Amino acid sequence: MNTNRIKVIQEVTNHNQHKILYWMQSAQRIHYNHALNHAIELANKHKKELHVMFNIIPSYKDANRRHYMFMLEGIKELERTFLELKIPFKVTFGLPDENISKHLNDDDILILDKAYLKQPRQWRNALYQRIKGKNTIIEIDTELIVPVEIASSKMEYGAYTIRPKLHKLFDDFNDDDTLPIYQGPYIQLDSEVELMDLNAFIEMLPIDQSVYETSLFKGGYGEAVQRLQSFIQFKAKDYLERNAPGEQVTSTLSPYLHFGQISSLEIVHAIQHAKDEGMINQETFDGIFEQVFVRRELAFNFVYYNQNYDQFDYITEPWAYKTMQEHQDDFRPFIYSKETLESSQTHDPYFNAAMDEMKVSGYMHNYMRMYWAKKIIEWSNSYQEAYETTLYLNNKYFLDGRDPNSYTSVAWNYGRHDRAWNERTILGKLRYMNDKGLERKFDMKKYINYVESIKK
Repeated sequence: MNTNRIKVIQEVTNHNQHKILYWMQSAQRIHYNHALNHAIELANKHKKELHVMFNIIPSYKDANRRHYMFMLEGIKELERTFLELKIPFKVTFGLPDENISKHLNDDDILILDKAYLKQPRQWRNALYQRIKGKNTIIEIDTELIVPVEIASSKMEYGAYTIRPKLHKLFDDFNDDDTLPIYQGPYIQLDSEVELMDLNAFIEMLPIDQSVYETSLFKGGYGEAVQRLQSFIQFKAKDYLERNAPGEQVTSTLSPYLHFGQISSLEIVHAIQHAKDEGMINQETFDGIFEQVFVRRELAFNFVYYNQNYDQFDYITEPWAYKTMQEHQDDFRPFIYSKETLESSQTHDPYFNAAMDEMKVSGYMHNYMRMYWAKKIIEWSNSYQEAYETTLYLNNKYFLDGRDPNSYTSVAWNYGRHDRAWNERTILGKLRYMNDKGLERKFDMKKYINYVESIKK
C-alpha cells in the first residue's frame, strides 16, 4: 500500500496500547480495503488484539428502509466473512462518536476510513474531540484510487483539469489486493444488534418505511462481484452503446460503490484483466476506466472541496447562474408539482418510465437520469425549486443517492463540470435534452418495455 494513503490525525506516544480498533464506515468490505489492511498490519506488528467495528446509526438524513436493507445485507455478509477469517468483528448501534469512544481504552490505536461528505466528516470530528490526547488516530483514504487531497488541493473545474493529474498518479496508487493474515487472538465480540431478521430490525428504526427494498438489487460484496463478472462476460463488449437506455449494458455497480461494498480499484483491475485476456478492446477499457476512475474521483473532489455541495447557491459556475437568472421568467408550457412528478403523471412517457424505474428498482439508466433531471428544470416554477425536487427524489429512491457521484450528477444538470451551450428558452445556456433527441438516437420503445417488465 502506498503510505500516502495514511494520514495521522493524532499521535499518542505511549506504546502500552491494549488493541487496534478499526471503525469501518465508508469501506464496507474486506477486499481492497486499505484501512483494514493497515489495521491488521499494526495489530501484527505490535502483537495486539484487532477489533473491527461497524456502527449502525439509528437514522440518517434521507435514508429509508430501502437504503438500510441494502446496507445491512452487506454487513450481514461481512459478519460471516470476518468469522471465517478469525478477525474479531462486532456491530454497534447509536451515534458513532459515543459508541466508538466507549470501546476505546486510553492508548488504543484507532484506524478509520476517510469521509468526504458533510455528515460523516462531522461524526469523525465529534469523535476526535472525545478522544483528544487519548488515542492515536489514523485515517486511511481507501474509497478512491488516488487520495482526494493528493489528486488535487482545490475544487477542479472539470474532467479535463483533473484527468491529467489522476492519470499521472495512477501507477503510484495502483495497489494490489493483499489482505494480511491476522496473527492475533480471535475473541468473540458481542454485537449490540442481531441481524438474523433484517426486516424485524429495520422496522424498529425511526426512518421512512414507505420506500421498500427492491428485488432487483441485493446488497453485499458477493453480489457486487457477481455483477462485475457478469458485466465483463456479457455486457462490456457492448459498453460503447451504454447511452442507449433500452440496451441495459451498464454494470449497475453504483449502489455497491456507494456503500463501499466493492472498490473502484477492484473494478479497474478486473477490466484490465479482461482487456489483457482479449475479452474487451482498448476503446471499451478506456470508456470504463474514464467513468470508474476520472469521473468518479472528480465527483469526490467536488464534494470534498465544496462543503455546500447540496445547496443550490453553491453548486455551479457564474455563467450558469447568470443564464438561469436571465431565463427565470420564461414561459413554461408545463408546470408540475413534486407530487405529480413523483407519481409519474406527466405528459411525457419517457420521463414517467424513468421515474417508475427509479421507484421500482432504486436505479435508473444514466442517460435517462440526465433527461429526467432536465425535464424537472423545464417543468418547475424556478431553478431552485427544480434542484430541490431533483435532490429530494434522487436521495429518496436511488440506492446510490446521497453519494458524491449523485450530488455531482445533479449539479451537472445545472452546468457544473459542463460548458455553455446554444441558448434556448428556459434552459438558457444549460445543456438541453428533449424527447425527439431520445427517439432519434435510441429505441425508446425498448426502454419503456423494460420498465414495464420490472413493474410486474
